Amino acid sequence: MELRHLRYFVAVADAGSLTVAAEQKLHTSQPSLSRQIRDLEQEVGVPLMNRSAQGIALTAAGKAFLEHARMALLQAEAAKEAALRAAQPPQPAFALGFLSGAEIDLLPEVERVLRGAFPGIDIRLSSDYSPSLAKALMRRKLDAAFIRPEEHMEDLACRRVRTDPLVFVFPRDHRLASRTHVAPEEVAEETFYLPSKSAPAVRRIVLEYFNRAGIDLKPDREVHNVVHAISMIASTRGVMMLPAYTKRYLPETITTRPVQGEAPVIDLVVAYHKANKSPILKLLLSEVGKLASSP
Repeated sequence: MELRHLRYFVAVADAGSLTVAAEQKLHTSQPSLSRQIRDLEQEVGVPLMNRSAQGIALTAAGKAFLEHARMALLQAEAAKEAALRAAQPPQPAFALGFLSGAEIDLLPEVERVLRGAFPGIDIRLSSDYSPSLAKALMRRKLDAAFIRPEEHMEDLACRRVRTDPLVFVFPRDHRLASRTHVAPEEVAEETFYLPSKSAPAVRRIVLEYFNRAGIDLKPDREVHNVVHAISMIASTRGVMMLPAYTKRYLPETITTRPVQGEAPVIDLVVAYHKANKSPILKLLLSEVGKLASSP
């Protein structure tokens, strides 16, 4: 069994179609891809997917195989990265990721801590969605990242930096702006925007909050980041729930109000691979308590 078989299988499973996977993900012909999948199934010994005119559907065996195939590809990528790092001359370098926007408050203090102990350190920065940063940590492409607690972080460890309450966000002249606090039922009939799956942790907490309140939330659209949220709220007079720290990025035309009663909250953590024994990482973790700031 070769890694290319695993890559092909994962691509087809994600696309839900041999044709789409061949043309858009793998840039190969559909007949060639079909042969590769058949070869893989023959080697495994059981069918991994059912084909139909509507696309493909994984069998029970295929679903079990998919999880291990993903992990094998991650481990192969990690092995490659480890070899490349080992081939480089030793130098004080630290690859650090930030959930987009979090670096505004945290980076100055992080740099002060790291450069104070390692004056010549090369801090390599990344800013991205939290799930993407978690994957980069899994692949050992990052030493540490400030992210949300994500699912499937078995190889990662994390320490809490701070806890952010969620607030309601809407135009400054919205009818809810006259409230000191906003109850969930007050937005039930409003145009409501939900964080997309690119921010699964915030999305999950918002949905759970309305579910506990007994409200069947029917979002009008999903937004991918704070900039997209600002654009949609300003242009359509919609309402969202966002972590409170984001209010410092909002224009004057948009305001926030706290939640009436117990507010939903979300943690910001610094995550790292459990196998990472870097002394730079050790220093950063020892200073986590000093990095927290109130939104």
